[in-house]
Amino acid sequence: MKNILLRNSLGLLLVLGLIALIAPYGVSSRASTTLGNKIKAIDGWLKEQHKKGAFNGTVLIVQKGKTLLMKGYGYTNYRRNKKLTPQSSLRLASVSKQFTAAGIMRLHQKGLLKYDAPLSKYFKNFPYPKATVRQLLTHTSGIPDVYMELADKHDDLVGEVLSIQEVVKLLTAFPNKNKAYKPNERFQYCNTGYVLLAAVIEKVSGESFEAYMKKELFDPLKMKNTRVWNLFSAQKTFANKTTGFWYASGKYHLHTPSFLDGVAGDGAVFSSVEDFVIWDKFWYGNSLISPQNLKEAFKPVKLNNGKISKYGFGWQLESNTRVSHTGSWLGARTAIVRDTKAKVCLVVLDNSTNKKMYKIMNKLKDELLE
Repeated sequence: MKNILLRNSLGLLLVLGLIALIAPYGVSSRASTTLGNKIKAIDGWLKEQHKKGAFNGTVLIVQKGKTLLMKGYGYTNYRRNKKLTPQSSLRLASVSKQFTAAGIMRLHQKGLLKYDAPLSKYFKNFPYPKATVRQLLTHTSGIPDVYMELADKHDDLVGEVLSIQEVVKLLTAFPNKNKAYKPNERFQYCNTGYVLLAAVIEKVSGESFEAYMKKELFDPLKMKNTRVWNLFSAQKTFANKTTGFWYASGKYHLHTPSFLDGVAGDGAVFSSVEDFVIWDKFWYGNSLISPQNLKEAFKPVKLNNGKISKYGFGWQLESNTRVSHTGSWLGARTAIVRDTKAKVCLVVLDNSTNKKMYKIMNKLKDELLE
């Protein structure tokens, strides 16, 4: 009897020890938290991050078409007198690139543009004539990322605010062959290329980039808090617009746009997490771009040397089922992750120059995807 009791006691201790061992790693069991409790825990954790000064922004969690969390944590401006909401429109920075890509895809859908058309078709005397629209989209054009450098160096040739068309003129007038490389030779992230895509849209459509994106994408999709906005916009502000800020010496300070903030394509889109629910659905299928055309955005690129570059049309291709992008400009720190296998979309938008923002996205990925 003693041996039986001893064996049972040891067995119980072993089970309890295993539970104690695996519990910190979130291994599922009858005692594990439900998804609802996990979302509540995430919400509480985000509130705590905001209290610590480690987060000021909005978050979206969507799973299988259901919105699990859509909320603001903090303030819309440096004065901290207005709370963020799901409708607050934050600067997306480089997450804007997937919107620019969709604008190009819309032109292709309408038969107005071919992805493999050379840039010589759109820009006269352009010093990189063999680079194609597709290569601009995938950062494999070989065009050096120098538009900001050129604008600073030749500011006497630029108006008070740099425009999309002035970027084209600067690149044409001052080619930099030393920094350039052959088209499709390698991947090199290039903001300049996405400003050129905005210029292509203006050339083909005959409209401003801002007007085109509104008419062809944002209005049809009913994305009410999404738009292109820069220093050339007719409106000095708009409903639900937020501003970027930073904290130093015990005070919050406004991030003021510079003369560079007249360009768009590489950035300049503002959006809300509420609208990102629509944007997530867009990439599964929509009435503006055919299913076959949508697939183009998620194709890896085979380079000249046979290596594969995992960047599509405005998306970093993490795997066959997961894509993402991040952004950083004027206080904006942004990130989106979409996993088509898990049917999960995560969006984190921060407007406070937050150095820890990407750790927050990684935490959400660990909790909901890994």
